[in-house]
Amino acid sequence: MSNTAYLILENGKVFKGKSFGASKEVYGETVFTTGMTGYLETLTDPSYCGQIIVQTFPLIGNYGVIPADFESNSIKAKAYIVKDWCQEPSNFRCEGTLDAFLKAQDIPGLYDIDTRALTKIIRENGTMNGIITTDLNSPAIEEMKKHAIHDQVASVSTKEVYVDMPSEVKYNVAMFDFGLKDNIKRELLKRGCKLTVFPYNATSEQIMAINPDGIMLSNGPGDPVDNPEAIKALKELIATDTPIFGICLGHQLLALANGFKTVKLKYGHRGANQPAKDMTTGKVYITSQNHGYAVLSDSIDTNIAKELFINVNDRTCEGIEYTNHPVFSVQFHPEACAGPNDSQFLFDRFINMMEVKKNATQQ
Repeated sequence: MSNTAYLILENGKVFKGKSFGASKEVYGETVFTTGMTGYLETLTDPSYCGQIIVQTFPLIGNYGVIPADFESNSIKAKAYIVKDWCQEPSNFRCEGTLDAFLKAQDIPGLYDIDTRALTKIIRENGTMNGIITTDLNSPAIEEMKKHAIHDQVASVSTKEVYVDMPSEVKYNVAMFDFGLKDNIKRELLKRGCKLTVFPYNATSEQIMAINPDGIMLSNGPGDPVDNPEAIKALKELIATDTPIFGICLGHQLLALANGFKTVKLKYGHRGANQPAKDMTTGKVYITSQNHGYAVLSDSIDTNIAKELFINVNDRTCEGIEYTNHPVFSVQFHPEACAGPNDSQFLFDRFINMMEVKKNATQQ
Protein backbone atom coordinates (compact mmCIF):
# COMPACT_ATOMS: atom_id res chain seq x y z
CA MET A 1 0.00 0.00 0.00
CA SER A 2 1.27 3.48 -0.88
CA ASN A 3 2.16 5.84 1.94
CA THR A 4 1.01 9.43 2.18
CA ALA A 5 3.61 11.90 0.97
CA TYR A 6 3.70 15.61 0.20
CA LEU A 7 5.16 18.03 -2.28
CA ILE A 8 5.91 21.31 -0.52
CA LEU A 9 6.88 24.26 -2.72
CA GLU A 10 9.10 27.11 -1.60
CA ASN A 11 6.09 29.45 -1.69
CA GLY A 12 4.43 27.30 1.00
CA LYS A 13 1.91 25.50 -1.23
CA VAL A 14 1.39 21.87 -0.15
CA PHE A 15 0.17 19.00 -2.35
CA LYS A 16 -0.86 15.80 -0.60
CA GLY A 17 -0.39 12.58 -2.53
CA LYS A 18 0.91 9.03 -2.35
CA SER A 19 4.42 7.73 -2.74
CA PHE A 20 5.78 5.19 -5.18
CA GLY A 21 9.30 4.35 -6.24
CA ALA A 22 11.97 4.85 -3.58
CA SER A 23 10.98 5.96 -0.09
CA LYS A 24 13.17 8.97 0.67
CA GLU A 25 13.06 12.71 1.17
CA VAL A 26 14.52 14.87 -1.60
CA TYR A 27 14.38 18.46 -2.79
CA GLY A 28 15.20 20.16 -6.06
CA GLU A 29 13.92 22.56 -8.72
CA THR A 30 10.33 21.66 -9.67
CA VAL A 31 9.65 21.74 -13.43
CA PHE A 32 6.93 20.39 -15.69
CA THR A 33 7.08 18.62 -19.03
CA THR A 34 4.17 18.27 -21.46
CA GLY A 35 5.08 15.09 -23.36
CA MET A 36 2.26 12.54 -23.68
CA THR A 37 4.78 9.76 -24.37
CA GLY A 38 8.52 9.40 -23.93
CA TYR A 39 8.57 9.24 -20.13
CA LEU A 40 11.55 6.86 -20.22
CA GLU A 41 13.53 9.28 -22.37
CA THR A 42 12.54 12.08 -19.99
CA LEU A 43 13.61 10.21 -16.87
CA THR A 44 17.00 9.26 -18.34
CA ASP A 45 17.75 12.64 -19.94
CA PRO A 46 20.80 14.10 -18.10
CA SER A 47 19.44 17.62 -18.73
CA TYR A 48 17.00 17.02 -15.85
CA CYS A 49 19.86 16.67 -13.36
CA GLY A 50 18.84 18.05 -9.97
CA GLN A 51 15.19 18.61 -10.87
CA ILE A 52 11.84 17.24 -9.73
CA ILE A 53 9.94 16.34 -12.91
CA VAL A 54 6.17 16.86 -13.12
CA GLN A 55 4.35 15.14 -16.00
CA THR A 56 1.33 17.10 -17.21
CA PHE A 57 -0.08 14.07 -19.05
CA PRO A 58 -2.19 12.24 -16.45
CA LEU A 59 -1.36 8.54 -17.08
CA ILE A 60 2.29 7.51 -17.05
CA GLY A 61 3.88 4.07 -17.19
CA ASN A 62 1.39 2.33 -19.48
CA TYR A 63 4.10 0.76 -21.68
CA GLY A 64 6.41 -0.04 -18.79
CA VAL A 65 10.19 0.17 -18.83
CA ILE A 66 12.13 -0.39 -22.06
CA PRO A 67 15.93 -0.03 -21.55
CA ALA A 68 16.57 0.25 -25.30
CA ASP A 69 14.80 3.63 -25.21
CA PHE A 70 16.93 5.13 -22.43
CA GLU A 71 18.91 8.31 -23.15
CA SER A 72 21.57 7.47 -20.54
CA ASN A 73 22.35 4.65 -18.15
CA SER A 74 20.54 6.12 -15.14
CA ILE A 75 18.00 8.66 -13.90
CA LYS A 76 19.63 12.03 -13.24
CA ALA A 77 16.48 13.79 -11.94
CA LYS A 78 15.82 14.02 -8.18
CA ALA A 79 12.18 12.84 -8.18
CA TYR A 80 9.16 12.13 -10.38
CA ILE A 81 5.56 13.38 -10.01
CA VAL A 82 2.55 12.05 -11.96
CA LYS A 83 -1.22 12.18 -11.66
CA ASP A 84 -1.53 8.41 -11.99
CA TRP A 85 0.94 5.62 -12.77
CA CYS A 86 0.03 2.40 -14.53
CA GLN A 87 0.68 -0.66 -12.39
CA GLU A 88 0.00 -3.15 -15.20
CA PRO A 89 1.86 -1.96 -18.31
CA SER A 90 1.18 -3.57 -21.67
CA ASN A 91 3.80 -3.58 -24.42
CA PHE A 92 5.67 -6.38 -26.15
CA ARG A 93 8.98 -4.63 -25.38
CA CYS A 94 8.20 -4.05 -21.70
CA GLU A 95 10.84 -5.30 -19.24
CA GLY A 96 9.43 -3.98 -15.98
CA THR A 97 7.21 -1.47 -14.20
CA LEU A 98 7.84 2.21 -13.58
CA ASP A 99 7.58 1.68 -9.82
CA ALA A 100 10.26 -1.02 -9.82
CA PHE A 101 12.49 1.10 -12.07
CA LEU A 102 12.30 4.09 -9.72
CA LYS A 103 13.03 1.84 -6.73
CA ALA A 104 16.05 0.32 -8.48
CA GLN A 105 17.35 3.82 -9.29
CA ASP A 106 16.61 5.08 -5.74
CA ILE A 107 14.34 7.82 -7.11
CA PRO A 108 11.18 8.77 -5.18
CA GLY A 109 7.87 9.27 -6.93
CA LEU A 110 4.65 11.02 -5.97
CA TYR A 111 1.20 10.43 -7.49
CA ASP A 112 -2.47 11.17 -6.92
CA ILE A 113 -1.99 14.94 -6.72
CA ASP A 114 -3.57 17.63 -8.87
CA THR A 115 -0.78 17.98 -11.44
CA ARG A 116 -2.89 20.46 -13.42
CA ALA A 117 -3.07 22.84 -10.45
CA LEU A 118 0.65 22.35 -9.80
CA THR A 119 1.50 23.14 -13.42
CA LYS A 120 -0.59 26.32 -13.33
CA ILE A 121 1.34 27.49 -10.25
CA ILE A 122 4.66 26.94 -12.02
CA ARG A 123 3.42 28.67 -15.17
CA GLU A 124 2.24 31.70 -13.20
CA ASN A 125 5.09 31.95 -10.70
CA GLY A 126 7.97 30.31 -12.56
CA THR A 127 10.03 27.28 -11.63
CA MET A 128 10.61 26.99 -7.91
CA ASN A 129 12.21 24.66 -5.42
CA GLY A 130 10.17 21.88 -3.87
CA ILE A 131 10.58 18.98 -1.48
CA ILE A 132 8.98 15.54 -1.46
CA THR A 133 8.57 14.39 2.14
CA THR A 134 6.35 12.44 4.51
CA ASP A 135 6.90 15.01 7.28
CA LEU A 136 5.15 18.37 7.06
CA ASN A 137 7.56 19.67 9.70
CA SER A 138 10.76 18.34 8.15
CA PRO A 139 13.82 20.50 8.95
CA ALA A 140 14.84 20.06 5.29
CA ILE A 141 12.00 22.37 4.22
CA GLU A 142 14.02 25.44 5.15
CA GLU A 143 17.09 24.01 3.38
CA MET A 144 14.96 23.48 0.26
CA LYS A 145 13.99 27.14 0.15
CA LYS A 146 17.65 28.18 -0.05
CA HIS A 147 18.69 25.38 -2.39
CA ALA A 148 20.63 26.24 -5.55
CA ILE A 149 21.97 23.73 -8.06
CA HIS A 150 25.62 23.93 -9.08
CA ASP A 151 28.04 21.86 -11.15
CA GLN A 152 25.35 19.81 -12.91
CA VAL A 153 27.39 19.46 -16.08
CA ALA A 154 30.41 18.13 -14.19
CA SER A 155 28.21 15.56 -12.46
CA VAL A 156 26.68 14.14 -15.67
CA SER A 157 29.58 14.42 -18.15
CA THR A 158 31.84 11.48 -18.92
CA LYS A 159 34.98 11.39 -16.79
CA GLU A 160 37.15 9.77 -19.47
CA VAL A 161 37.53 10.09 -23.23
CA TYR A 162 35.98 7.15 -25.10
CA VAL A 163 35.29 6.16 -28.70
CA ASP A 164 32.11 4.82 -30.35
CA MET A 165 32.56 3.24 -33.76
CA PRO A 166 29.99 3.00 -36.59
CA SER A 167 29.79 -0.03 -38.87
CA GLU A 168 31.61 1.99 -41.54
CA VAL A 169 33.74 5.04 -40.73
CA LYS A 170 33.18 8.03 -42.99
CA TYR A 171 33.78 10.98 -40.65
CA ASN A 172 35.85 11.67 -37.56
CA VAL A 173 33.77 13.63 -35.03
CA ALA A 174 34.82 15.07 -31.68
CA MET A 175 31.91 15.30 -29.27
CA PHE A 176 31.64 17.36 -26.08
CA ASP A 177 29.60 15.55 -23.44
CA PHE A 178 27.76 18.17 -21.39
CA GLY A 179 25.03 15.67 -20.44
CA LEU A 180 24.79 13.70 -23.65
CA LYS A 181 21.60 11.99 -24.81
CA ASP A 182 22.34 8.64 -26.42
CA ASN A 183 20.06 9.30 -29.39
CA ILE A 184 22.39 12.08 -30.56
CA LYS A 185 25.12 9.46 -30.76
CA ARG A 186 22.81 7.05 -32.59
CA GLU A 187 21.97 9.64 -35.27
CA LEU A 188 25.66 10.33 -35.92
CA LEU A 189 26.77 6.69 -35.78
CA LYS A 190 24.22 5.64 -38.40
CA ARG A 191 25.64 8.36 -40.67
CA GLY A 192 29.12 6.87 -40.45
CA CYS A 193 30.62 9.10 -37.76
CA LYS A 194 33.39 7.78 -35.55
CA LEU A 195 32.69 9.53 -32.23
CA THR A 196 35.43 10.48 -29.81
CA VAL A 197 33.54 11.67 -26.75
CA PHE A 198 35.29 14.18 -24.50
CA PRO A 199 34.49 15.45 -20.97
CA TYR A 200 32.87 18.87 -20.61
CA ASN A 201 36.19 20.52 -19.67
CA ALA A 202 38.28 19.24 -22.59
CA THR A 203 40.62 21.85 -24.05
CA SER A 204 40.68 22.97 -27.66
CA GLU A 205 44.12 21.37 -27.97
CA GLN A 206 42.74 18.00 -26.89
CA ILE A 207 39.89 18.27 -29.37
CA MET A 208 42.08 19.29 -32.32
CA ALA A 209 44.65 16.58 -31.50
CA ILE A 210 42.36 13.99 -33.12
CA ASN A 211 42.10 16.12 -36.29
CA PRO A 212 38.28 16.07 -36.35
CA ASP A 213 36.19 16.55 -39.45
CA GLY A 214 33.54 18.12 -37.21
CA ILE A 215 32.73 18.94 -33.60
CA MET A 216 29.43 18.07 -31.92
CA LEU A 217 28.21 19.88 -28.79
CA SER A 218 25.66 17.97 -26.72
CA ASN A 219 22.74 18.98 -24.55
CA GLY A 220 23.13 19.30 -20.80
CA PRO A 221 21.68 20.76 -17.59
CA GLY A 222 21.95 24.05 -15.76
CA ASP A 223 22.91 27.64 -16.44
CA PRO A 224 25.21 27.91 -19.48
CA VAL A 225 27.31 30.70 -17.91
CA ASP A 226 28.48 28.21 -15.26
CA ASN A 227 30.78 26.60 -17.85
CA PRO A 228 33.70 29.01 -18.45
CA GLU A 229 36.12 26.25 -19.46
CA ALA A 230 33.85 25.07 -22.26
CA ILE A 231 33.17 28.64 -23.42
CA LYS A 232 36.91 29.34 -23.62
CA ALA A 233 37.54 26.13 -25.59
CA LEU A 234 34.72 26.94 -28.01
CA LYS A 235 36.08 30.41 -28.72
CA GLU A 236 39.32 28.78 -29.81
CA LEU A 237 37.65 25.97 -31.75
CA ILE A 238 35.40 28.32 -33.70
CA ALA A 239 38.52 30.07 -35.02
CA THR A 240 39.79 26.79 -36.56
CA ASP A 241 36.88 26.78 -39.05
CA THR A 242 36.10 23.17 -38.16
CA PRO A 243 32.35 22.49 -38.70
CA ILE A 244 30.50 22.70 -35.37
CA PHE A 245 26.93 21.67 -34.53
CA GLY A 246 25.46 22.49 -31.11
CA ILE A 247 22.25 21.19 -29.52
CA CYS A 248 20.45 22.70 -26.50
CA LEU A 249 23.18 23.59 -23.95
CA GLY A 250 25.70 23.32 -26.79
CA HIS A 251 23.67 25.95 -28.64
CA GLN A 252 23.78 28.29 -25.65
CA LEU A 253 27.51 27.79 -25.06
CA LEU A 254 28.26 28.63 -28.70
CA ALA A 255 26.29 31.86 -28.30
CA LEU A 256 28.22 32.80 -25.16
CA ALA A 257 31.50 32.00 -26.91
CA ASN A 258 30.52 34.54 -29.58
CA GLY A 259 29.73 37.23 -27.03
CA PHE A 260 25.92 36.83 -27.06
CA LYS A 261 23.85 36.57 -23.88
CA THR A 262 21.53 33.99 -22.34
CA VAL A 263 18.53 34.49 -20.08
CA LYS A 264 16.62 32.23 -17.69
CA LEU A 265 13.08 31.49 -18.84
CA LYS A 266 10.18 31.77 -16.42
CA TYR A 267 9.30 28.07 -16.55
CA GLY A 268 11.33 26.77 -19.48
CA HIS A 269 10.41 24.70 -22.51
CA ARG A 270 9.99 21.03 -21.68
CA GLY A 271 7.98 18.60 -23.76
CA ALA A 272 7.53 17.07 -27.19
CA ASN A 273 5.23 19.71 -28.69
CA GLN A 274 7.18 22.96 -29.01
CA PRO A 275 6.72 24.71 -32.40
CA ALA A 276 9.95 25.99 -33.97
CA LYS A 277 9.76 28.11 -37.13
CA ASP A 278 12.50 27.88 -39.76
CA MET A 279 13.30 31.52 -40.54
CA THR A 280 14.56 30.63 -44.02
CA THR A 281 11.67 28.51 -45.31
CA GLY A 282 8.83 29.56 -43.00
CA LYS A 283 8.11 25.90 -42.12
CA VAL A 284 7.15 25.10 -38.55
CA TYR A 285 8.51 21.95 -36.93
CA ILE A 286 7.02 20.34 -33.83
CA THR A 287 10.05 19.75 -31.65
CA SER A 288 11.12 18.08 -28.44
CA GLN A 289 12.73 20.44 -25.93
CA ASN A 290 14.13 20.49 -22.42
CA HIS A 291 15.76 23.70 -21.27
CA GLY A 292 15.35 26.47 -18.73
CA TYR A 293 17.55 29.06 -20.46
CA ALA A 294 17.53 30.68 -23.91
CA VAL A 295 19.81 32.82 -26.05
CA LEU A 296 18.67 36.43 -25.88
CA SER A 297 17.67 37.32 -29.44
CA ASP A 298 18.52 41.01 -29.01
CA SER A 299 22.10 40.10 -28.11
CA ILE A 300 22.84 38.30 -31.39
CA ASP A 301 25.41 40.20 -33.48
CA THR A 302 23.84 40.24 -36.95
CA ASN A 303 27.26 40.92 -38.50
CA ILE A 304 28.33 37.37 -37.70
CA ALA A 305 25.11 35.41 -37.14
CA LYS A 306 21.40 35.17 -37.80
CA GLU A 307 18.49 33.41 -36.15
CA LEU A 308 17.86 30.07 -37.80
CA PHE A 309 14.69 29.14 -35.85
CA ILE A 310 12.36 30.90 -33.41
CA ASN A 311 9.79 29.52 -30.98
CA VAL A 312 6.31 30.28 -32.32
CA ASN A 313 4.83 30.48 -28.81
CA ASP A 314 7.10 33.09 -27.25
CA ARG A 315 9.43 34.19 -30.08
CA THR A 316 12.56 33.05 -28.23
CA CYS A 317 15.63 31.99 -30.19
CA GLU A 318 15.58 28.32 -31.27
CA GLY A 319 18.61 28.25 -33.53
CA ILE A 320 21.53 30.28 -34.84
CA GLU A 321 23.51 30.13 -38.07
CA TYR A 322 26.94 31.77 -37.96
CA THR A 323 27.83 33.52 -41.18
CA ASN A 324 31.56 33.94 -40.51
CA HIS A 325 32.35 30.29 -39.68
CA PRO A 326 30.88 26.83 -40.53
CA VAL A 327 28.94 26.72 -37.27
CA PHE A 328 25.25 26.36 -36.43
CA SER A 329 23.15 25.34 -33.45
CA VAL A 330 19.59 24.63 -32.35
CA GLN A 331 17.85 24.91 -28.99
CA PHE A 332 15.56 21.94 -29.60
CA HIS A 333 16.38 18.23 -29.97
CA PRO A 334 16.45 17.16 -33.64
CA GLU A 335 17.21 13.58 -32.61
CA ALA A 336 13.94 13.21 -30.72
CA CYS A 337 11.40 12.68 -33.57
CA ALA A 338 8.75 14.86 -31.99
CA GLY A 339 6.46 15.69 -34.90
CA PRO A 340 5.31 14.88 -38.43
CA ASN A 341 8.11 16.96 -40.01
CA ASP A 342 11.00 15.62 -37.98
CA SER A 343 14.16 17.67 -37.92
CA GLN A 344 16.84 14.97 -38.22
CA PHE A 345 17.80 16.70 -41.47
CA LEU A 346 19.93 18.97 -39.29
CA PHE A 347 22.31 16.05 -38.76
CA ASP A 348 22.53 15.75 -42.54
CA ARG A 349 23.39 19.44 -42.69
CA PHE A 350 26.27 18.77 -40.27
CA ILE A 351 27.39 15.84 -42.45
CA ASN A 352 27.33 18.06 -45.55
CA MET A 353 29.45 20.67 -43.79
CA MET A 354 32.05 18.03 -42.97
CA GLU A 355 31.93 16.75 -46.56
CA VAL A 356 32.62 20.26 -47.87
CA LYS A 357 35.58 20.54 -45.52
CA LYS A 358 37.00 17.18 -46.60
CA ASN A 359 36.63 18.02 -50.29
CA ALA A 360 38.32 21.40 -49.81
CA THR A 361 41.21 19.75 -47.97
CA GLN A 362 41.74 17.19 -50.74
CA GLN A 363 41.90 19.83 -53.50
